Amino acid sequence: MKGTTRRRFLQLAAGASVASRAALASATARTLATKAGEASVASVGDANLLLEFDGEMRLRLWHLSGATPAARKASLTPWVASDSLLLGDRRRINRFVLEHHSTDAIDGVHGAGRRLRLSGSSTEQIEKSVEIELFDRYPGVAFQRVSFRNQSTAPVAVRGWRSSDLEFPSAPLAGESATEPSFWSYCGSTHADRRDWVQPVKKGFAQENFMGMSASDYGGGTPIVDVWRRDCGLAIGHLAPTPELVSLPLRYEDARATLAISSARKRLLQPGDELVLPETFIATHTGDYFATLNAYRRVMADRGIKSAAPPDSAYEPIWCAWGYERSCTVKLIEDTLPKVQELGLGWVVMDDGWQSNIGDWGLNKTKFPRGEADIKLLVERIRGKGLKPRLWFSPLAAAPGSDVLHDQTDMLLLDKEGAPQNVSYWNCFYLCPAYEKTRAYTAALVRTFMRDWGFAGLKIDGQHLNAVAPCYNPAHKHARPEESVEGLQDFLQLMYKTGTEADPEAVIELCPCGTSYSFYNFASMNQAPASDPESSWQVRHKGKTLKALVGPSAAFAGDHVELSDGGADFASTVGIGAIVSTKFTWPEDPKPKDSFLLTPAREQLWRKWIALYKERMLPRGTYRGELYDIGFDKPEAHVVEKSGRMYYAFYARAWNGPVWLRGLSAGRYRVRDYFNERDLGEVSGAHAELPLSFARFMVIEAIPV
Repeated sequence: MKGTTRRRFLQLAAGASVASRAALASATARTLATKAGEASVASVGDANLLLEFDGEMRLRLWHLSGATPAARKASLTPWVASDSLLLGDRRRINRFVLEHHSTDAIDGVHGAGRRLRLSGSSTEQIEKSVEIELFDRYPGVAFQRVSFRNQSTAPVAVRGWRSSDLEFPSAPLAGESATEPSFWSYCGSTHADRRDWVQPVKKGFAQENFMGMSASDYGGGTPIVDVWRRDCGLAIGHLAPTPELVSLPLRYEDARATLAISSARKRLLQPGDELVLPETFIATHTGDYFATLNAYRRVMADRGIKSAAPPDSAYEPIWCAWGYERSCTVKLIEDTLPKVQELGLGWVVMDDGWQSNIGDWGLNKTKFPRGEADIKLLVERIRGKGLKPRLWFSPLAAAPGSDVLHDQTDMLLLDKEGAPQNVSYWNCFYLCPAYEKTRAYTAALVRTFMRDWGFAGLKIDGQHLNAVAPCYNPAHKHARPEESVEGLQDFLQLMYKTGTEADPEAVIELCPCGTSYSFYNFASMNQAPASDPESSWQVRHKGKTLKALVGPSAAFAGDHVELSDGGADFASTVGIGAIVSTKFTWPEDPKPKDSFLLTPAREQLWRKWIALYKERMLPRGTYRGELYDIGFDKPEAHVVEKSGRMYYAFYARAWNGPVWLRGLSAGRYRVRDYFNERDLGEVSGAHAELPLSFARFMVIEAIPV
């Protein structure tokens, strides 16, 4: 060892040891690759889902069902390298030699269950650790924690990661229509074109489903993607307590759906550093996506993230003055009140146009020349008719020229270049929800509206309220720019708490204008509208979605019925158990174009549906979303169970044939078309098939005999 110091010798020996371990791992990986697919090395599962891992830590999933062993196992995925670390030099590390695995029983916040732990290393000396947990309370749902550790002696530049990277092949079944899609999907992401949340998945389908801002003022959502065939479905999502800036891409190619959770965040992993991914889940189910969203709601409630409970008044039908749009006056509202009262509606919403400026939220002097005295008098007259007043409000937005922008410029949310973030629809700028001055300013406004002016509720409105961009305003001293993203739910919770402290029975409605609701905002609202639906189909599938994410008796409003197909589709609201909402004008409409005048013919229809709604109050019942598949079952069907009766709503352009009345208990039922007031005969719960013929809709009730 001439000329070599002892320290240098040890360094060389250590390097040789690392090299030999890497060579051994590479050789082992090549050997295991030839055997992949022959047998699993480790597995964990329950009655609905089986997860298997091979010697390269690749994953294979099985859907389990049926009474016999032969019928129980259906392939969900082939062997897939489900987790990858993406390096700055464009390499992808997704092959790991399995070194350790163990299983044990667990008991915790989700009850009793089983856990599988695995760990292994790649040839690049990246260690991957995986924990899979399944709980008896949530059959078919696997909770997953994945981490990567740099075990090498050099830093590793990371450009992102992918997890739950799965391939779900189509499985055509006998008797399927040639025009039927292979899959249907639910994607919880937001898009500026306000597309459907539930869509068929056909050739060429591709959505990135980014959970951050997809446009200047559109973003956020519920971090779940669910795709299902006729026989079963596969879903993924994350379980983080605050929003994560990740994507959940879904694509259809080569007769298969591919889905994953991914991040493009760059970082440098120093030797010994660990990258811990957000906790995620993989789920399988039969039927549509309702089961996944319903389980997700209950899981998050176990962890302390719960939707707000609605007061009784949240279910009362609504009239909104937006039919008059921004030209609405106090006189127009007061002239309409007698008809609102006569029709049996419960709420009067004063919409956009009352304010001096967006951001300042003083009173428009033209409409309220005496200021607070005039607004208080209007509130008093609304209450005098036995109605409840609600006020429209769009926080976190400030218009150019507003006093707040001039006096409180430091409240602005700024991007990396120091420019304000634009709220495009209102031609405004964002205020930062994580900045204490913004929070205090907004809470003071809510106290004014509720306590001083006497409003019984708020309509909080704007697509910009579903999510915000990272904030780089130096005045806010954020530890991380993402504090604004994560702080939005706390900001909304402050508003909710302030409003309900002023009035414990206050209705706090949040309308994020066409966006796919952020799950994290449900704790700060006790009424959710269909959020500017562009069709009756959107009213219905948004209703199913919200009944799963908020609860089966959620105070979900169909939004103004004038937005539905034909401008009068009450059936799509009442039938699914949604709250009736309208923006009719009366006795005259100052707008000759786009008039919402309640003509005598329309009044007859409005009066009938509002009475049917109030007689049954289906939103107070239990929405049974598990009974029908909204994609594959024809005709489209929704069910509400209430007071021992089952209420069915069927929808199709035209239908003539049998339908199954699912969910009935044993015994006989008298079936009645409650819109047309006619009996349809009797059925037995054990074999409840009924011939129906209808156009557009049929709403029926099954009454125990």
